[in-house]
Amino acid sequence: MSCLVQREAAEIREEWLGWALSTLPADRRTAEEAISGLYHLAGFPPPRFHWVTSPAAAMATVPPGTRPRSWKGLDHLSKWPLPARLNELVQRLWLQLDAQVRWGHGPMDELIKTRVRTSLSRSAERSVFIPIVLAHDAGTNWSRWYNTQCVSWIAHYDALRRAAGVVFATEQSRQLELWAIAARSCGWWWPQRDICVVSDRPVTMRTEVWGGNGEVRLHAPDGPAIRYTDGFDVHAWHGIQVPSWVITDPDVQRIDRETNIEVRRCAIERIGWPSYIEQARLWLIASAPDPGNPGTELRLYDMRKDTRVLLAINGSVERDGTRRQYGLTVPGYLPDPITAAGWTYGLSAEQYSQLARRT
Repeated sequence: MSCLVQREAAEIREEWLGWALSTLPADRRTAEEAISGLYHLAGFPPPRFHWVTSPAAAMATVPPGTRPRSWKGLDHLSKWPLPARLNELVQRLWLQLDAQVRWGHGPMDELIKTRVRTSLSRSAERSVFIPIVLAHDAGTNWSRWYNTQCVSWIAHYDALRRAAGVVFATEQSRQLELWAIAARSCGWWWPQRDICVVSDRPVTMRTEVWGGNGEVRLHAPDGPAIRYTDGFDVHAWHGIQVPSWVITDPDVQRIDRETNIEVRRCAIERIGWPSYIEQARLWLIASAPDPGNPGTELRLYDMRKDTRVLLAINGSVERDGTRRQYGLTVPGYLPDPITAAGWTYGLSAEQYSQLARRT
């Protein structure tokens, strides 16, 4: 792949990432026209549209003019005929497009798949999918329909057209464009036979770059990472969804009561390890130069019964040029920081001391 094509593919990826993370008001008329076009492809007449303020509202809604007993809620999505039919049409479109790409564009396709499709899919999983996961019944089989709405596959074929010069048939391009228009015009949508529920976009979407191909994940250190107009929101710390108190009001007492290890770690990082150690009055057992990270120090503290915490400095530099300080809980019987550091790697203290450099 030439440098020019790589650059253009990266620009197309960023363009579609922008649409996936968009907080612009939905273009309702355009969205309804595109979705009606997709209904037509599936062999159904245009539906009535019911707009909601968020995915959470969509889960709780009974559209106006619908009898409650006849409404099959979104928790039954896997049994709805239209999502299944649209999924089938998309799968068929993929097979047709892939067959054309395979002849003469195979290496280009693989590179664009990695740098555009896979990258966007990973970003979606760590950002725009999270409100869906929170709003849905955890036991519902829903992921296939949302993967169909994900911009990752649309961007993949769009990049093949625009960056690699692949020419698709007129009907194939028309179908691809309908999905593209819908993705650019609104949030998530749920198609029943005669009515389609469509969500507005969030008004806040805050992320950070975390991957080598421009992947992003949710992160906001001072408020919701995602917020909708109806108050439905998501708080996140470096890609981990957390209770709001972790971001807005972390304190030692709440941290000590928290049973989820990841949430507790995020809350401590939100305060900062030095501040947490001071506020929690942790007792320093010992400190030592870190042989796996020259120029830094390991510090071992008593944390709670049968548990100690090893405070270390990351061996890798963050994107802002700093090295992150982090704590690792270790068993209470470990006597010193070198032994504790080795334990986290499955090594003895002597083996850890011989490491050239850890990351």
